[in-house]
Amino acid sequence: MDFNYLSWIIFLPAVGAILIAFVPRLSPKKIKSLAAIFTFVPLALSIYLFAIFDRSSGAIQFEETLSWIPAIGANYHLGVDGLSLPLVVLMALLGFLVVLISWKVDLRPREYFAWLLLLETSILGVFCSLDLLLFFLFWEIEVIPMYFLISIWGTGRREYSAIKYVVYTLFGSAMMLAGILCLYFTTGSLNMVEIAQGGLGMVQMVMPATAIFFLLLVGFAVKLPVFPLHTWLPDAHTDAPTAVSVVLAGALLKMGGYGMIRVCVSFFPAVAQQYALLLIILAVVSILYGAAVTLRQTDLKRLIAYSSISHMGYVLLGIFALGQVSMVGAGMQMFSHGVITGLLFAMAGLVMHNAGERDLNKLGGLARQMPIIVVIFSVAGVASLGLPTTSGFAAEFLVFVGSFSSSVVAGMQVYTILGVLGIVITAGYILWMLQKVFYGQPLKQFAKAKDADILERVYMFVFVAVIMGVGIYPAVLTDVIKAGIAPVMGLLGG
Repeated sequence: MDFNYLSWIIFLPAVGAILIAFVPRLSPKKIKSLAAIFTFVPLALSIYLFAIFDRSSGAIQFEETLSWIPAIGANYHLGVDGLSLPLVVLMALLGFLVVLISWKVDLRPREYFAWLLLLETSILGVFCSLDLLLFFLFWEIEVIPMYFLISIWGTGRREYSAIKYVVYTLFGSAMMLAGILCLYFTTGSLNMVEIAQGGLGMVQMVMPATAIFFLLLVGFAVKLPVFPLHTWLPDAHTDAPTAVSVVLAGALLKMGGYGMIRVCVSFFPAVAQQYALLLIILAVVSILYGAAVTLRQTDLKRLIAYSSISHMGYVLLGIFALGQVSMVGAGMQMFSHGVITGLLFAMAGLVMHNAGERDLNKLGGLARQMPIIVVIFSVAGVASLGLPTTSGFAAEFLVFVGSFSSSVVAGMQVYTILGVLGIVITAGYILWMLQKVFYGQPLKQFAKAKDADILERVYMFVFVAVIMGVGIYPAVLTDVIKAGIAPVMGLLGG
């Protein structure tokens, strides 16, 4: 294809970041306008690619290849398939919406928006890269903007949370780099498509395939996150600024699930089948532990953060049930959770900003002051617990139906039913949260709390439109994701 769509989508935010950082005498309003322009164009391009994507093909599309480091065979190699394209659209959508969410940020806006746009470039690069070195480079870049965004614009123990995030991420990245180097020394290739198609029967010459599989898996499990590698997430979410929490929950966690399918399962299908039971057990533990701990939270953002651990457990369950329906469900859950939890964090940020409080024990009776916010927050809440006609229902239904019918390990029906219990607990903490924040006797200290303004209504209605649109007509996503999963199922012998 003559026009390099993916390069434009990935690097336009970075160009915007450079302009914002280095063009002198930019007013805060011009900085925000530039950020909006340089995130809206990638969103428009990604939607266009989604519209023209060939849903009947499981091949990589919109491919770009350029020799990068010939000595080691590394290439600037981009491309998307049905698995990665929805995640590109998701990140491009969130990238634009978080600029609108950040419109009232006045502390060092030049640096803030530059880091925010660089974060978008790094995550988009992960979803588009088909060269392992390029993939790893984009994977690492996101650590830098995340550290500064949390440590400067965060709240509470922001420096501690930022450093904790960096330490966990670098630990996972070190494991992943070791796995990538072992793959390269064995295959002599960094091309992710070639490695998946060529098989890895000779891996034992360097290191057992199982060892490489788990080296790579640890890096992705930290990011997803999987119990017990999850403890960075509540701190990072709780202390990050609202927009960063939206990106973190909405797109950054999905790098873990995407990497598991694209790298671990595609490169090592036999090992994935061999250790599916272990990972399914970890998925069920993540679902139930995350949901149970969420019930204990009294901080509004921390409650939503712990719910992400539970909902990412559904992704892990869908992936390692290793069935087509369950994997399509996992892909759907990544997109659905991105928009639902993104909206939940945006609404939590509005409540905290307008009421000046985040402790559930001190909140209450806000429905009268915030009628728009309570309606949208409730929509996000019921979508999170999987109410029909929302994207949450479509995604979770596919995960559980696919897992229940999977024969990858004995007793899958039992593990699936245990996972379904997570939905029951989710209903409990979501309804309890809404009751504590919005209902009950109106409190005098919140008498002057404001509802959402025009700009805030715009971005919250965009979130709702996506959640309801995908929930009412899930085929708009499932047809695309199925095309991306088909080659993986071929490798698994399905």
